[in-house]
Amino acid sequence: MEHENIIDKNDLVLVTGANGFIGSRVVEGLLELGFQRVRCFARSSKGGNRLEALAKVGGVGSRLEIVSGNLLSPQDCASAATDARVIFHLAAGRGEKSFPDAFMNSVVTTRNLLEAAANNGCLKRFVNISSFSVYSNQHKSHGKLLDESCPVEQSPALRGEAYCFAKVEQEQIVLEYATRRGIPYAIVRPGQVYGPGNEGITGRVGIGTFGIFLHLGGSNTIPLTYVDNCANAIILAGIKHGADGQIFNVVDDDLPSSRKFLRLYKRHVRSFPSLYVPHVMSYALCYLWEKYSEWSHDQLPPVFNRRRWHTYWKSTRYSNEKLKKRVGWMPKVRTEDGLKLFFESCRVRRASA
Repeated sequence: MEHENIIDKNDLVLVTGANGFIGSRVVEGLLELGFQRVRCFARSSKGGNRLEALAKVGGVGSRLEIVSGNLLSPQDCASAATDARVIFHLAAGRGEKSFPDAFMNSVVTTRNLLEAAANNGCLKRFVNISSFSVYSNQHKSHGKLLDESCPVEQSPALRGEAYCFAKVEQEQIVLEYATRRGIPYAIVRPGQVYGPGNEGITGRVGIGTFGIFLHLGGSNTIPLTYVDNCANAIILAGIKHGADGQIFNVVDDDLPSSRKFLRLYKRHVRSFPSLYVPHVMSYALCYLWEKYSEWSHDQLPPVFNRRRWHTYWKSTRYSNEKLKKRVGWMPKVRTEDGLKLFFESCRVRRASA
């Protein structure tokens, strides 16, 4: 039974956020595996060129159903979930900076979709796409392993990140529906997803400010996962036996350090001035920023604080062993090759800007 599929290739699968950076790759991956009924749900037709182009490929159009709607609408959710055997839920509010917007577009939408799936009565698995941002990492020793057993933020609002807050709340509502309505689920927590279409330097490496890049990561390992590897992990978590009720971290093998990534980026994309900030100093700066924010009653928002430091800039190791053992995942794109493709995409984008 291990690593066998829980559904047939003719069963209907639903992908929300199908227009997105990862969602479109999940759709492609399902088609490559031979699934015959893939329903692609997107908030609007905007940005749907990738799906429309995919539908024109010989023999693919009849296997794709592209529908638009809003997950804030229970009626749209009910229509989308009808007959779905597996739901890959990637739609989320990434751009929202306010907590209410993030809550509406990640938590309320997820609740609506779960309710529709529960009422539909034929669901085999609900795959919720979360993020490494939910982990606290606060009480873990410096340099120790972060895996699926590590605690999530208990007070995510204190991190000062609407996205973290929404993802923690989203996971909680999935677990609530699993208990209260018997929804079968898996939760996938990707690390830093990169690849063509998502150019830019992750904040885990550092931040650009006042004309200079502050390198905060140093020798820290970056939890990278190439977009195609991440999409494949999501698919396997949805269709394989052994994933029910499980949480999976997604990171690739042979992860680079922050210092190595920055050096390669400068060599292959563009050079720019940067200043390394040692961990002791970056922690002290986050502490002082946090305390001044408290003293000023948030006159200066606590965008830098110790909780964020522990999550993004504390020395940490990562594991993908559970994903490999449970569902047979292996990264198809090596990190070395993924970085080459990523840097090439960055160069092309800069040249066309």
